[in-house]
Amino acid sequence: MEKFLKRCFRYVPIAVVLSACSTMELPNTPRHTENFVAAEKGDRVSYVDKAALAEFEAEADPVYRLGEGDHISLQVWDRPELSGKHIIGPDGQISVPLAGALKVAAMTREEAAQGIRAKLNSFYTFPIISLGVDQYQGNRVTVLGRVLSPGILQFDRPPMLLDVLARAGSLPLLDKQATLTRCAIFRGREKIIWVDLKRLLSRGDLEYNIRLKPNDLVYIPDSSDTMVYVMGAVARPGAYRLTPDMSYLDALAQAGGPNEDAEPSTISLYRPGRDAVQTFPYKSLLTEGPRVNYALEEGDVIYVPKRGLAEVGYVMRQLLPGISFMTFGASAAAAKK
Repeated sequence: MEKFLKRCFRYVPIAVVLSACSTMELPNTPRHTENFVAAEKGDRVSYVDKAALAEFEAEADPVYRLGEGDHISLQVWDRPELSGKHIIGPDGQISVPLAGALKVAAMTREEAAQGIRAKLNSFYTFPIISLGVDQYQGNRVTVLGRVLSPGILQFDRPPMLLDVLARAGSLPLLDKQATLTRCAIFRGREKIIWVDLKRLLSRGDLEYNIRLKPNDLVYIPDSSDTMVYVMGAVARPGAYRLTPDMSYLDALAQAGGPNEDAEPSTISLYRPGRDAVQTFPYKSLLTEGPRVNYALEEGDVIYVPKRGLAEVGYVMRQLLPGISFMTFGASAAAAKK
């Protein structure tokens, strides 16, 4: 274990290593000794409210943006030598005669056509260009967990949550616990929300049918699953099943430990159900051992930031809304003194 810790920690500059474990306290919350205790396995999930769902959905763009693997048709009026079909490459580019390699990924059809027109203006007078999509590949959503068809699903538009659930198929009825009650949506390495599927499917509350973004991950656990999360600059960010006596280090090891971009001097353990957070240097596990290797509870989030305090403050606001960046920044700064 000590070799693993040293391997994961070797990326931290000596100048930023903290010499002792430090605590960041939230307003009107008990000290960490009262919040971070031995875990008790349960089935408690903190669902986001409708306002938070609306904010999360607002990030999704209903207008389709081109992505790698899309098949597109370029038509240049009266210029058949420039017209033709293209497949957007992994670098997001296509190659157009005279214009050369052009990046079109993340653009709308109109934006891509304007970019191509701007390049061709050097060779032709007022070229007339149209661009269409023959096959969509960019709207990919990954579905994992208790579904019939887990994996990557393709859509011709940014899908709604119900579209994803319908395409993935109903759960195999292996036992009485196999019911659709909740799902987690992961957006990149930074954001997680829980959606109450009972309100969506049983009560027909369509405000829970939110629009997803390309590359979102939808995870549907067993009804009895309890999860913890490791996010940020780690090798394998995501959800991990909470096992009895699971510790902070156990979860971090399952996630592969901090990667090359990490700043392990400010790793944080968030406990959203209690509005509590504990921030400490990763190296303290080598020097202080079990005292800082906390037992985990359901819903705990371990966050390993990239280098820079601003990134940590951003995630703080995402995971614990209501705590200001200034509060977090002041606490973290005090911890480094």
